[in-house]
Parts: sequence; C-alpha cells; structure tokens
Amino acid sequence: MTQTKSEKSSLLIPAFATEAEEAKWWFENQESVDQEFVKAAKEGRLKRGGVRRLLAERGLPIPPPSQPLPSTTIRLDPEDIAKARVQAAERGLRYQTYLKMIIHEALRKAEKSQSASTS
Repeated sequence: MTQTKSEKSSLLIPAFATEAEEAKWWFENQESVDQEFVKAAKEGRLKRGGVRRLLAERGLPIPPPSQPLPSTTIRLDPEDIAKARVQAAERGLRYQTYLKMIIHEALRKAEKSQSASTS
C-alpha cells in the first residue's frame, strides 16, 4: 500500500482500495487531521484554493476546464431546505452540494433498480 506524506506534515495518508476504506480512515483519524490543521495554521502554511492550485504547486498537468453545468431551478419546501442545511452542515458541505449528491444517488439507484428489473 502506497502512502503519501506532506513535506511538512507527519500525517501518513495511505492509498485506499475503496471509498469506504478511505471514509473509515478519515473518520478514525479526525483528531490527527485536526492537529495537523492547527499546526499548519500556526506555521502559516494554510492556503486558499482548490485542486487547480494543488496541481500547479506539484507541477502536475491541469486538465482543461469542462463545460459549465446547466443550471436548473426547482421549488422546495422550506422545511426540506432547512433539513438539507442541517444534514449538509453535519457533513461539512454546502446544502446545494448536498442536495446534488442526494439527487445523483437517487437517480443512480433508480437506474440500477430499473436495469435489474429489465434483466
């Protein structure tokens, strides 16, 4: 199993075989990650940016920007939005991102169920 380690971090992050394995590792190592974050903040190593900045720093090729996703508007019950906000916050996500995840998962399950019933 390959492990990665930041140059200034003592935290070893293993390579994961599955997403479930990765989720379990991050959950079980929350305290260590928190400690590394506090340490990096004290040392002034925290930066803003996302994947593009990280790839640029590591000298890796930056993929060309994809086509912007089409937007859509749907009306939701305010209580559903409130629930989504709470659940998203518990996961550290924005509620719009969380709603997209829920919709994506429901569509995937429906498609899988449909293909299983036609087979």
